[in-house]
Amino acid sequence: MHGHLAHFAFNADDVSASRSFYEQLFGWTFENPYPGFFRTSSAGPAIGAVQGRRGLLDERTNGPEVTFAVDDLAAALSAVAAGGGAVLMPATAIDGVGELAFVTDPGGNVLGLMCFDD
Repeated sequence: MHGHLAHFAFNADDVSASRSFYEQLFGWTFENPYPGFFRTSSAGPAIGAVQGRRGLLDERTNGPEVTFAVDDLAAALSAVAAGGGAVLMPATAIDGVGELAFVTDPGGNVLGLMCFDD
């Protein structure tokens, strides 16, 4: 389960409008497990989401957000630092899901790393 695309999200100012867009475009259906966060499993093996826009850098996130599954988040964060990347958001627990961190690669591309609970 190391390194496969596990999650992607579209950040939106108008979550309802964006959710409706993807429902109409792809026929996706969404559930609402958390306020302001809608996820779909009808997008294939990865979980897709439409969520309120947030800022991980100095600017608000503008573009798809991708998260990759890792077996050991601490080791992955060490590899990020060793490879010239940076940690934007340290490991954060999400109840019932696992631990999530956001990092950049050396080119400044943002990606999430998630160690899922068993």
